[in-house]
Amino acid sequence: MSYSPDMVTMFIPLMKDLNISWAEIKATPRVELVGLATALSEHNILHSYDGYNAKDINEMAKDKPEIREKYSLYLDKRRKYGLEEVSTSFDALKQ
Repeated sequence: MSYSPDMVTMFIPLMKDLNISWAEIKATPRVELVGLATALSEHNILHSYDGYNAKDINEMAKDKPEIREKYSLYLDKRRKYGLEEVSTSFDALKQ
């Protein structure tokens, strides 16, 4: 058996998070598996900071600065899918 990063990066998340069996994975075309893995990744990012506001993120970022970058990615994805309004004025940024 050869070792492949596909097992860790694609198959195991599909089995764990989407409850897809090994038999279903083997029967599904690779293009569809990649699509499912991509959609799962997008879903995880879209909901990674649900329930937090900017003040919470600022508090957490004091200890871990990389949180601010991940939160920015979260907001970008939410704007991309129309789940977050794009602020058009400086007044909205002050809050």
